[in-house]
Amino acid sequence: MDSLAAVNWPAYETEALNAVGAALSEQELDEARVKYLGRKSELAQALRGVRDRESGILLNGIRSKLEAAVAARETELTRLANEHAAEAGVDVTIPGTPIGRGRLHLLTQIRREIEDIFLGLGYEVYEGAEVSTVWENFDALNADPAHPSRSKTDTFYIDDDTVLRTQTSPDQIRAMQAKTPPIYLVSPGRCYRRDTPDATHSPTFLQVECLAVDRGITLADLQGTVLKFFRTLFGAEREVRMRTSNFPFTEPSVEFDVTCFICGGRGCPVCKHSGWIEMGGAGWVDPNVFRNVGLDPSEWQGFAFGFGIERIAMLRHGLPDLRAFWENDLRVLGQF
Repeated sequence: MDSLAAVNWPAYETEALNAVGAALSEQELDEARVKYLGRKSELAQALRGVRDRESGILLNGIRSKLEAAVAARETELTRLANEHAAEAGVDVTIPGTPIGRGRLHLLTQIRREIEDIFLGLGYEVYEGAEVSTVWENFDALNADPAHPSRSKTDTFYIDDDTVLRTQTSPDQIRAMQAKTPPIYLVSPGRCYRRDTPDATHSPTFLQVECLAVDRGITLADLQGTVLKFFRTLFGAEREVRMRTSNFPFTEPSVEFDVTCFICGGRGCPVCKHSGWIEMGGAGWVDPNVFRNVGLDPSEWQGFAFGFGIERIAMLRHGLPDLRAFWENDLRVLGQF
């Protein structure tokens, strides 16, 4: 009780009650509350050191009186403020001006829709780091040492061994190293390349890639997955075709087109009157990629495909310029 006796508690109570009663605004009232009831107040410090019943009764009684006084003064200040507003001709019972609700960005909407489609197919969503090692971004993906994409004029290098990922494919490398097949995942995310911004290019863009690794997988599984995806996204009447291509991390490699969802395949400016729209690249995971992550290509097979989310948004909604997504013009974004 010696440390408690150092404070004249009746005088403390009187001083605190006078300060609360003299408060003329919510700010002054809050300052008084913090001074006399706050965590660093003499009362709060003394309560932490209470060791006997009498001291506890005394101090808790003071605290209860002060808390009641603060609540009463707060009510009184609110009443006075309402009376003052009424005298000034302000009706405080009228609802305030409603604040418009926010909404998801168009690219976020489409990204989530893509994720939902793959989740419905039994895939998992895998989100990796935007910073990758050169090995993850190029070497493990079977990229030729002389490939132009490795150039510092094409790729953002943090140091000689670290880059901002140029694609979401490094996520697949990390996943295959961390997980035991079978693996079915979709990896959406932001990618970076040294591009000059124009209507169809940006140094920052969103990409999504799909990876399936299992026993007994065939190219027919790839075609069926792509077909199911685009029919869900663009309509049940869509058809998909594959064309041979060449990518370092798949063998064989293909590019896939979907029948134009604007003209239904009859031909229009969007599909350049071909009836088909190019959507992305795909293929059979190259055996070297499996070896790089420690998987036996004689035991495991797989396919991968990827496409740009901005491209889907542009085609789906008829936007002519990629930059519209990032300029934050609410007249454009508010339509979605």
